[in-house]
Amino acid sequence: MDYFIQQLINGITLGGLYALIALGYTMVYGVIQLINFAHGEIFATGGYVGVILLSFFTGLGYMETHPILCLAAAFVLTMGYCAFFAVGVEKVAYKPLRKQSRLAALLSALGMSIFLSNGLMLTQGVYDKAYPGELFQGGVDFGNITIGYLQMMIVGMTIFLLFGLNILVFKTKIGMAMRATAQDKVMSSLVSISSNRIISLTFAIGAGLAAAAGIMVGLYYGSVRYDMGFLPGIKAFAAAVLGGIGNITGAMLGGLIIGMVEIFGAGYISGQYKDVFAFIILISVLYFKPTGIMGENIDDTRV
Repeated sequence: MDYFIQQLINGITLGGLYALIALGYTMVYGVIQLINFAHGEIFATGGYVGVILLSFFTGLGYMETHPILCLAAAFVLTMGYCAFFAVGVEKVAYKPLRKQSRLAALLSALGMSIFLSNGLMLTQGVYDKAYPGELFQGGVDFGNITIGYLQMMIVGMTIFLLFGLNILVFKTKIGMAMRATAQDKVMSSLVSISSNRIISLTFAIGAGLAAAAGIMVGLYYGSVRYDMGFLPGIKAFAAAVLGGIGNITGAMLGGLIIGMVEIFGAGYISGQYKDVFAFIILISVLYFKPTGIMGENIDDTRV
């Protein structure tokens, strides 16, 4: 039972990270029906910007005197940078093809993913970059169960971001405009909602969440790599499909399920096949329930 609870804690931690990345996929698809395959590279970019900022603060000596303040600044600056970066990607790769076929936009997304991945390789190198190792050392022991301080930070930060996103989407005028644009772009434009601004905002919000996940993954595993966005991106996409692509709550639930399945599969079956379980779930969902667990139809009740 102790081993089960420990794996459960690990699964919640990893699932929360997948949920943050999956939200970018599901939000963009909900608004413009596009799978942004470059989203994984935005996540990797966030990891690199985070390690650059934290290393800079370490060199100045601020990490020793004000570690929490430095970490908060790294999160805010990284999320802001990746938000603007994603808006630029949207303007270059997706906006010119918005009135073209979905296949053209899909090919553009794949091309942008390869371009950004190679850009990270050329600018940051092929070797791993290590995160500062002195952050959040240790944890709390409950018998044979250990909850690390870093795990607490990741879960707490994830809950805070998910809760904030829910308030933004379902309790504010901006969220109503996003849902209206997703439902009917023509009708929403008739009530003075700029679909271009809403689409850019959607890309920015999803990229900010992915950037936060990139920092937390770097802290959790100790380093980042230029191609780190590929597998987590695919797993997050599987999580979005599992929960119901276009459904925010479904993406959160799907991320937790994917994280749980990966951790329990690695713990009880084999760690060599941990990356296979997400693809098994993806294929199974597409075969048995293509709309996902919480998939919904776009109707008049959505807004």
